[in-house]
Amino acid sequence: MKIQAIETFKITVPLKKPFKTALRTLAVAQSVGVKMTTEDGKTGYGEAPPTHVITGDSLASIEAAINEVMAPVLLNESLLERENLLFRLNKSMVNNTSAKAALDCAIHDLLAQYAGMPLVHFLGGSKTEFLTDYTVSVNEPEEMAGDAHQFVQDGFSILKIKVGTGTIQQDLDRIKAIREKAGYGCRLRLDANQGWTAKEAIYAIRKMEDAGMDIELVEQPVKAHDIQGLKQVTDHTSTPIMADESVFSPQDAIQVLQTRSADLLNIKLMKAGGIHQALTINKLAEAYGVPCMVGSMIETKIGITAAAHFAASQHNITHFDFDAPLLLAKDIVSGGVEYRGEKMHLSEAPGLGITGITN
Repeated sequence: MKIQAIETFKITVPLKKPFKTALRTLAVAQSVGVKMTTEDGKTGYGEAPPTHVITGDSLASIEAAINEVMAPVLLNESLLERENLLFRLNKSMVNNTSAKAALDCAIHDLLAQYAGMPLVHFLGGSKTEFLTDYTVSVNEPEEMAGDAHQFVQDGFSILKIKVGTGTIQQDLDRIKAIREKAGYGCRLRLDANQGWTAKEAIYAIRKMEDAGMDIELVEQPVKAHDIQGLKQVTDHTSTPIMADESVFSPQDAIQVLQTRSADLLNIKLMKAGGIHQALTINKLAEAYGVPCMVGSMIETKIGITAAAHFAASQHNITHFDFDAPLLLAKDIVSGGVEYRGEKMHLSEAPGLGITGITN
């Protein structure tokens, strides 16, 4: 049960439509794929998308971190000693969380395969179906309203609306236009991607509350480092506030949880460095009575399948943001998570259930 080989490969897939947030605009999804092989021929997969403006990782830095530093730490080591293996992976480099996550996911894929069960069951969960939201990129109000209406017509009942660019009034106009076009039969989650100040966030959220816009939650309204500002928004609005970019590590989570600076946490494997650390963050949040969402970067079904298995395995994870593969022009992954409209389904195959990749 030793790791015999670790290979990396580049993935490039165009998006159906440019993906726009307050932080960046993306037309093509790129990532580094990982294929991990054991001495008896089993294969585990992982993925690391470069998200420069959030994790600070690039394609080149991810490949270098894996091939030059992390792979040598893992090669010829036994999967049975997983606690020690994952500890050594996490300590092999400072930061570089996306590269760590790709290897961590491949390790968990293999561990679940050896146990002969889907990863969700290996991690202790039983849920194999849940709903994902669908993201509306930030654009002019009319375009966003049209997109939202189309997604609702396509059967999605939960929409994640990107805001945080332009003026606060422009953001308010966007939400108003979406509600008028898409109606009130869908849930709206807002994601400002650090685009507001604390005062702007409080003003905007209160305006939406007064107008009866019925917003389910607002994600990361202020800069990642501004925990005091995040708490100020949480304390002065009725709408639940979610921390995303403010929480990478368990230590970050402790700071937000102890100060009661957010009502929810968004865990992403690419921020946490993989499933091992993500489990710790979720358990910390659960101890504080704070529910979590699991989200993703712009990834293929490789990374999303790993995140979905983790999310479905944990009782405290109540929100799911896994629409990234639906934004891609093609599906390059055989096996893995299945999409049935807004419903996601995890297979009974061992591990991640990924059988092949065509890039």
